[in-house]
Amino acid sequence: MAGKQKSKRKLEDLSVDEFLLSGFDSAGEADSEDDTPTRHGQKSKKKAGQSAAQDKGDDKKKGKASQHKDSLSRLKSKDPEFYKFLQQNDQTLLNFDDTDSSEDEEERKYHTLPKQLEEASSDDEEEQGESTKKSKKTAEVIKVTEKMVDEWQAAIKDEPTPRLFREVTQAFKAAVATTKGEGGDPCRYKVADSSVFNALVLFCIRDVYVALQRMLNLKPDKDQKKPVLPSCSPKWQKNQVDIRMYLSGIVQLLSCLTEATVISAVLRHANQLVPYYLCNPKQCRHLLKQLIKQWSTGEETSRVLAFLALNKICRHKQDTYLNPIFKQMYISYVQNCKFTSPTVLPMINFMQRTLTEMYSLDTQASYQHGFIYIRQLAIHLRNAMTMKKKETYQSVYNWQFVHCLYLWCRVLSTLHPSDVLQPLIYPLCQVIVGTIKLVPTSRYYPLRIHCVRALTLLSGSTHTFVPVLPFLLEIIHQVDFNKKPGRMSVKPIKFDVILKLSNTNLQEKAYRDGLIEQIYDLILEYFHSQACSIGFPELALPTIIQLKAFLKECKVANYCKQIRQLLEKVQENSSHITARRQRAAFGVADASAVAKWEKQTAEEGTPLTRYYSQWKKLREKEIQLEISGKERMEDLDLPEIKRRKIQEKKAVDKKEFKDLFESDSDSDDDGGLKVKDKKGGSDDDDDDDADLLQELSDLSDDEGVGEEHDGVSDDDDDDDNGGDDGDDEEGAKASKAPKQLSSVALKELAEGDEDLVEDLELSDQD
Repeated sequence: MAGKQKSKRKLEDLSVDEFLLSGFDSAGEADSEDDTPTRHGQKSKKKAGQSAAQDKGDDKKKGKASQHKDSLSRLKSKDPEFYKFLQQNDQTLLNFDDTDSSEDEEERKYHTLPKQLEEASSDDEEEQGESTKKSKKTAEVIKVTEKMVDEWQAAIKDEPTPRLFREVTQAFKAAVATTKGEGGDPCRYKVADSSVFNALVLFCIRDVYVALQRMLNLKPDKDQKKPVLPSCSPKWQKNQVDIRMYLSGIVQLLSCLTEATVISAVLRHANQLVPYYLCNPKQCRHLLKQLIKQWSTGEETSRVLAFLALNKICRHKQDTYLNPIFKQMYISYVQNCKFTSPTVLPMINFMQRTLTEMYSLDTQASYQHGFIYIRQLAIHLRNAMTMKKKETYQSVYNWQFVHCLYLWCRVLSTLHPSDVLQPLIYPLCQVIVGTIKLVPTSRYYPLRIHCVRALTLLSGSTHTFVPVLPFLLEIIHQVDFNKKPGRMSVKPIKFDVILKLSNTNLQEKAYRDGLIEQIYDLILEYFHSQACSIGFPELALPTIIQLKAFLKECKVANYCKQIRQLLEKVQENSSHITARRQRAAFGVADASAVAKWEKQTAEEGTPLTRYYSQWKKLREKEIQLEISGKERMEDLDLPEIKRRKIQEKKAVDKKEFKDLFESDSDSDDDGGLKVKDKKGGSDDDDDDDADLLQELSDLSDDEGVGEEHDGVSDDDDDDDNGGDDGDDEEGAKASKAPKQLSSVALKELAEGDEDLVEDLELSDQD
């Protein structure tokens, strides 16, 4: 006990450092010499182990220090200039001491976190509560009102400042955050009302761009085609954070909108801000993603505005954004042409034209993309030809494949002449011809028609001969146009929006009618593309022979009429070219003279080109009517429409001649008594009307005029009742009597006004 008390006193007298370096155990008691021998032995062993470990650590530390000193001494001998430099600039590195490492080791060993934290007292809790209240007051959210928006609008028009722009940007961020839902970043402002949201967004779209230009002192240079980037302004760095926040808000707003008019307004604003997006690559990439989405899926106006912004970005930053935009636009095009209908077809054509415009910016990059994607189409076709399974056929015979073929035909034909893209014409033609020959059955004639139209476009625009006519003339020989149709169809078959025909379609009359029209159109279009060629007579000769053979076999007058008209136009153009060719004074081998002759022929025109120009106008009007469906029901001669027009006319007449009708009741369609309003007639007319009504009421035998039957005879009720009893027979006679007017009553009616009675069922009996 005495030893323990002595150790406790020593513990009180020790300092903090001495306590940390002492050998006390976890109970806080020191190892005294008065303990039992066993315990003393254990304690001594523990001390011995601790001292040995401490000695080893000290040796390691001293070894490291000595090694460091040795390396410094070697450095002094090898590179004295560097050692001198260290002496002048970094003395701490040379004056390395063992105490530094020992102190670090002691700090790392003992300066650890406690296992349990102290609990705060009630006073501390009150202080923390007061501090949180103060922080809440400082971070209190400001609610945006319409008055604040009006004040910002007036102030930013007067003099835009960076502080004012920061407030507007933060409020705009809060407004956009409402479209995200919960979980967004905390904002200084809060927009809770829809009217405030609309006012704030409208204010930003109208005035922020002009305010930014004034704040950064940017003036557009009309002489330069490139826009003035805002990064050249000395005030750009100061406002860059706020501008970046505003640009991100515009992209977020664009991704959440659904109304077409609002999307168009935001896209116009984004088009103005393109120079600012070009200075912020991250925001520009996000904007490109939304622009491509609107270009491929939006409304018509949104598509156009999105394309203008995409084109503007590509023209000014081709090296950075051109290839990614090409790839993303092509992928979006393929994804959105999976299904084709009369309403979707104009949008697909728009994407084809605009994508062709984008490819015209850089033909080198266009060749790389075109080579890759045409090769992918060829791989799909090769797999379908080798495997010969339904799945592989479907990978080729679908709308995406067909629209991709037509896209590249349009690109190559529009960008012609181009030495870079010229090598792609042959593989593309081979892929299209292979697609036609993959499944050459009558069910896939619509797909063949699409492929032939693409080849015609490519051949005519690039001046490349492609044998297209055999694919059309083959249809004439395979289909029996003299066969009577199995069923009559009400609607015509729209070959523009289908790829495959069903078995029922093959039996309909509309199938043969539409097929003849398509053959007529395609042969005429192909011959029009070759109408000015010096070899037109030789090109048209096989077609003339086969069309004449068809006219001999076909017995349907309508089909023969169309084919005969086509044959006459082709023969007329052939004779015209032959006559001009006979007057030529050069040989066939003179390519330059042939090209000059064809150019002169095209300028003067041929019979086929003149006919085609007139036919094309009419055909385009017909196609637009078929696609848009603008025919109104009123233009059709249907009974329902007629009856509605008659009722509308009666209503107009009733308003115009209201004195002839009763004010409270409408006239019946099946006829009845129409009595003048008594207010509009004289006293004599009133007496005549009263006498007439009295006589008719006497004849009707308690069954008044103007009730359920309106004076019209109805014999079906008596037939249904049977009439077995005498009373029923007398009642039937009495009921039938007033419905047949006698000659006396007719005379009295004739003497009265003619407008009083009409559409009565009269009898010939007296």
